[in-house]
Amino acid sequence: MFNLTGKTALVTGSTQGIGFAVAACLAGQGASVFVHGGTSAGKAEDAAKKIPGAKAVCVDLSEKDAAAKLLEATDSVDILVCNASVQFRKKWNEITHKEIEAQLQVNFAATLGLIQQFAPHMKENRWGRIITVGSVQQYKPHKDMAVYAASKAAQMSLVTNLAKQLAPFGITVNNLSPGVILTPRNEDVLNDAEYKKQVLSGIPCGFAGTAEDCAAPILLLASNEGRYITGCDLVADGGMRL
Repeated sequence: MFNLTGKTALVTGSTQGIGFAVAACLAGQGASVFVHGGTSAGKAEDAAKKIPGAKAVCVDLSEKDAAAKLLEATDSVDILVCNASVQFRKKWNEITHKEIEAQLQVNFAATLGLIQQFAPHMKENRWGRIITVGSVQQYKPHKDMAVYAASKAAQMSLVTNLAKQLAPFGITVNNLSPGVILTPRNEDVLNDAEYKKQVLSGIPCGFAGTAEDCAAPILLLASNEGRYITGCDLVADGGMRL
């Protein structure tokens, strides 16, 4: 099961955290993987070296032509995992227009652009997997991340819309919504013992997840075993949204 031999995958934002775990997981099942970094080619290359057979690509998703550049760098892929995102922790009435634009560009517009670029190849092959990485904030938005939460909700709406349109071509489109995950992005806030206790108290399972807890469900959605799942939001949050 979950054999991806012969498939090529691009995982955006995969130099660390969830993205890296996903890239390693897909490669472990036989896929040829592109590890993507946004601004540091060196960091992308270092991460790719840790995954057998992986190749590094570096394109800043905040650039309007980023999707076209990634298509040029990878030629085409069978599995597209849109994981990269930008997040600003700020009160809703203090966030700047520049910060709003950055989140909407990377978290939503770049996702649509990537699908526009890579879906034609998938259509030709009558097989494709598109997986976006959302957030539990689609259900429980953090008061200091209003725009981030809204961008993830918009991305999920896009998934629902495109899943129906692409299904006849053998392409599934799904979303994974992680909850509290132990990644470098969350290290600083979770190092505060009092805050961590407060956060964990809202998770019925009682613990924060790991990047690997997100990689496994993405593997399902990326494989033939997930062929009958499309338009789905698979939530990996230990029950936090309930």
